[in-house]
Amino acid sequence: MSKTLFAYLFTAASMMVLAAAAFAQDTKKEVIVNPDGTYTVIEYPVDKEVVVTLTPSGTLKTSTGVARVMRSAAGTKIMFDLSGLPADATSYYAYAVDPSGTPTLLGPITVAKGIAKAEFSTPMNQFMLVLSPTEGLTAVDPTSVVFTSSVPTGYAVVPKRVSENRVAQVAGVSKMAYEVPLLNISTFGDAEKEVKLKFTGELDGLEAKAYIDREDGTTKVKMKFDDMKKVPANKRFTLWTYSPDGTYTKLGQVVNSGKREEAEIKSETSLTDFGLFITAEDADVTVPTSRVYSVFTVGTK
Repeated sequence: MSKTLFAYLFTAASMMVLAAAAFAQDTKKEVIVNPDGTYTVIEYPVDKEVVVTLTPSGTLKTSTGVARVMRSAAGTKIMFDLSGLPADATSYYAYAVDPSGTPTLLGPITVAKGIAKAEFSTPMNQFMLVLSPTEGLTAVDPTSVVFTSSVPTGYAVVPKRVSENRVAQVAGVSKMAYEVPLLNISTFGDAEKEVKLKFTGELDGLEAKAYIDREDGTTKVKMKFDDMKKVPANKRFTLWTYSPDGTYTKLGQVVNSGKREEAEIKSETSLTDFGLFITAEDADVTVPTSRVYSVFTVGTK
C-alpha cells in the first residue's frame, strides 16, 4: 500500500470518528436540555441541596433569581430568592410543574422594593419551577411565565409524559393542589402502624385514625371514624393515597346518613410508600376535588 493511499485512508477514518463523536455529543445535548427552555423537569436527589438558576423572560430580562431545593424523606423544601424586579411589582405566583406539564401552585411570593424571598414545601420530587403573574395557571408557555428554572449542571431532563391521573387532566374538574407528605412506610416495621388526622377550619375538632400494615407485598389500610355525628350531612369523606409520582388513588368513602355513629374504610394498595389524606366531597368522584381536606400524620399508640 502506497504512503499516499495510507494517508488518505487514515484521514477518512479520522473524519468518520470525529463525525460520530460530534453526533453523539449533539444527541446527548438534545436529551439533557430542551432547546426552547420551556421544559426543564429534573428529579431532585434526597438529602442534597440543589441550587437552580431562574431564567427571566419578557420585561424581567434584567432581573435575577435562584431557588434552593432540598428534598428529604419528609418532602421537598423550595427557597426562592429574587432581585432586580420591577419597582411596581407586588407579587408573583410560584408553581412546581410535573413531568406531564401540570402546574401545582406552591403559593404567592410577595415583592418589596424589587426583592422577593419565600419558602414552600411540596411532596413532589420531579418538577421544574416557574413564576407567573397568574394565580390560576393551568398550562405553561412562554407568554404565561416570567421565570423558568434552568437545568443544573450534571442533571438530565425527565422525559415528558402524559398523565391520566392528575386532577388537571380530567375535563370538568377543578384543579386543586394538595400538600400531602409521604408517610415513609418503610420505617414502620412489621407491626401495624397508627396514623392520625385532625381537621381544621369549618371541620375543626373532627378526628380520624388509620391503621397501616405492610405484608406480603401489599399495604393494607383501615380507617375509622368514631363520631359520624360530626360529619356534615350527606358529605362524602373520601380516603386517598398520594403516590411518589404525583397520582391519586381512591381507597373508599364514608357518608353521614344520620343513622350511625361509627364508620370504617378497608382497602389495600401495592404502593410501598404514599401520603394519605381525606377530602370532603359533595358527590362521587374519581379524583379529589374538594378544597376541604386533611392529611394523616404518624402518631403513637
